[in-house]
Amino acid sequence: MDLGRDVIMGHEFCAEIVEHGPETTRSAQGRDAGVLAVPCSCAPTGPQSIGYSNDNPGGYGEYMRLSEALLLEVPNGLSTEHAALTEPMAVGVHAVAKARLEPDDAPLVIGCGPVGLAVIAALRLRGVRPIVAAGLLAAGAGSWRWPSAPTVVIDPAHGTPWTSWREAAVYRDASRAPVLPPWIAGPAVRPAVVFECVGVPGVLDELMAASPRGTRIVVVGVCMEPDTIHPMLGISKELNLQFVLAYTPEEFAATLRHLAEGEISASPFITGKSASTAWPRPSPTSPRPSATRRSSSARRSLDRSERARLPSVSAVQSRPGSTGRVRHRESLRRDRRSGPLRVRAAAGLRFRA
Repeated sequence: MDLGRDVIMGHEFCAEIVEHGPETTRSAQGRDAGVLAVPCSCAPTGPQSIGYSNDNPGGYGEYMRLSEALLLEVPNGLSTEHAALTEPMAVGVHAVAKARLEPDDAPLVIGCGPVGLAVIAALRLRGVRPIVAAGLLAAGAGSWRWPSAPTVVIDPAHGTPWTSWREAAVYRDASRAPVLPPWIAGPAVRPAVVFECVGVPGVLDELMAASPRGTRIVVVGVCMEPDTIHPMLGISKELNLQFVLAYTPEEFAATLRHLAEGEISASPFITGKSASTAWPRPSPTSPRPSATRRSSSARRSLDRSERARLPSVSAVQSRPGSTGRVRHRESLRRDRRSGPLRVRAAAGLRFRA
């Protein structure tokens, strides 16, 4: 991705189909309930990301192009805002699946941003109890509980998460607890599974230093800078490190079903809506947006994508009721011969942390 050119972000979206490409089957309509998809486009050269690309604008644009083969229709009754949460919630579902949890495992979630909260939601979905998490809270807060669930969140400014974790990890059934050697003080605690959801240099090494022997650490937070760990910490404690990324298409579809059936509660994640919710819904018969107002970088980007000719690609348009949208009609105008399925997309959700 060239940061010197236009980039339209937004990989969490729900959309309305406004135009089909010439080689699409038109099996997905998406006008009443909407559609969404894994933020990826199928191209002759291979998969291309959506929202992290100069050539494939994301949900902050008014129009997008999506591959028909990846579209999922939103189940009836699921709101646009909740459907758009499928992508971040799928990240948590995948992370928990990769953790390979056993019945006696005791999870600790480090970081309560969108990724950490998605992991907590996925743990609740699995019926894991209790869940201890650590995240920065409002000034003066000590700890709080996830609504209607035994989830305790500790602000690191007011205490260490390991103290709360050890209290929660004590075996409730003493008969299941292992016999400790005489040099280790009791009580015995359940195996630790730590989800690192911060993605900041130094956090992983600190977790390795603090974790009990045999801990499994699932690295969910994306650290995009060089980082340093001390391997001897992991060797001496026989720690397990599991790095994870995104989700599978099957997990994405399953997460949408969980949201539709109320098995994952989306309401706590939506803390506000922008004024863009008041934008009028454009008519499918509205004139095509003019290409004359496109920036030169956007024009070059579209020229390349037009030459690629993606006949199975769909175009979508932002759904009313979305949050945090940025209007960007011009960057998605395409030659009709290339067969876009045009859609309007919704993205830009804020999360409770």
